[in-house]
Amino acid sequence: MTITAQNAKHVSVLLQEVIQALMSRENKACQNPWFLDGTLGLGGHSKTLLQEFSKLGIKANLCGLDRDPDALARADENLKEYKEQCRLFESDYAGFETVLPAMDYPLFNGVLLDLGVSSLQLDVAERGFSYHKEGPLNMRMDKGYLQKKEAKPYSETAHSFVNKADFATMKQVIEKLGEDPQAGRIARAIIDRRQENPIENTKELADIIYHAYPAKWRATARNHPATRTFQAIRMYVNDELGQLNTFLDAIINHVAPHGVIAIITFHSLEDRIVKQKFKEWASDCICPPHLPVCVCKHEKQAEILTKKPILPTKEECLANPRASSAKLRIAQKIG
Repeated sequence: MTITAQNAKHVSVLLQEVIQALMSRENKACQNPWFLDGTLGLGGHSKTLLQEFSKLGIKANLCGLDRDPDALARADENLKEYKEQCRLFESDYAGFETVLPAMDYPLFNGVLLDLGVSSLQLDVAERGFSYHKEGPLNMRMDKGYLQKKEAKPYSETAHSFVNKADFATMKQVIEKLGEDPQAGRIARAIIDRRQENPIENTKELADIIYHAYPAKWRATARNHPATRTFQAIRMYVNDELGQLNTFLDAIINHVAPHGVIAIITFHSLEDRIVKQKFKEWASDCICPPHLPVCVCKHEKQAEILTKKPILPTKEECLANPRASSAKLRIAQKIG
């Protein structure tokens, strides 16, 4: 069966752990709590959250964001039972403040980000995310519908990056975002091949990367040699780390006292950003260590509820291998 945007399925990662976090004692005491799902996807986490609050007789409200119009349409259908409680917007999560005027600026009792790539994107060949399927080199999560001139990565697709980036840029992206020790060899192989003809599809790119790897590495690799490079290009094209930093800098001011912030990451760089921001929120001082006295006037804003990230169980990883690299961190704004 050909997988399309209409029949793609997605399994929500760390579902029970997320629901338990967002259904805090304080949120259960609210009559009409508001939640922000900044990466709505097909709406799996949010639908379960609304269902569980409904069982308690609580009418929870949802602001759901997704930059992918296909995902948003699917989520709208999946959440139709709670239509009156949902406000859905086509937006990346870093731009959440732009939709708030339409909701009279609510403070959120709970916030969720799931930074994984959904099955709607991975399994549909035409999206160009997967090296397993032949498709165009796209990899834009918004399918190219959103144009953001102020953010350079949004102006290009994976095709543009692969065929135009210079060696230094390409090596740096693969090395930093893909954490691939063979970044130099891969970047050189891509540039050498494109001098013959433009690289047009995912299969062609995956083959180039595969043969750029030393034979001994290929023989012992647990994953396809193209895994990290595809991840790196996707993260660059969609400015994923920039999006996360922008969101974290702004979100704490839009969370109600005792509100919960839950973030699922799948990459060490993402997890490090979340960990550091949570630490900053939980600190009374963020001055550099060498200063003899505090001059930052920073005030503690939140408590960290997960000293170590919550990981999926072995059972969940067996049922959904894509969950294996997930990490959940949770913070709660102080009263």
